[in-house]
Amino acid sequence: MRQDVRWRTGDELPPLEIPVTRTLIVAGAIASRDYQDVHHDPELARRKGSPDIFMNILTTNGLVGRYITDHFGPTAVLRRVAIRLGAPNHPGDTMVLRGTVERVDGDTATVRVVGANGIGDHVTGTVTVTVPPQAPSGGAA
Repeated sequence: MRQDVRWRTGDELPPLEIPVTRTLIVAGAIASRDYQDVHHDPELARRKGSPDIFMNILTTNGLVGRYITDHFGPTAVLRRVAIRLGAPNHPGDTMVLRGTVERVDGDTATVRVVGANGIGDHVTGTVTVTVPPQAPSGGAA
């Protein structure tokens, strides 16, 4: 039986550039019901020591998930997402997500993900994703 090799350890995913807009930051915070003022009020964010509002972790988590499922396809199932935030994403930044396959076990891959902006790594972590094998196409010949 031939095994269908879809990815290998060391494979690099194509980068994904995400423009970080004020709307993305605020909409992500609202969608995740995170009403902390640092995610929507520039003046209050400045009073707390930030140069502007910044993206919350739930928005980042969603963008990391999107990056993986965009690459692995609509049948991909995220099994584990473990991320850590670093440099904040502020309006006007561009976050570039990159991924490298670290491990493959059958139909499951573990991908190391890094999302960087102009001041450093915004997010680092790993995502474990399973992609069920495609059913063979049937039909009489």
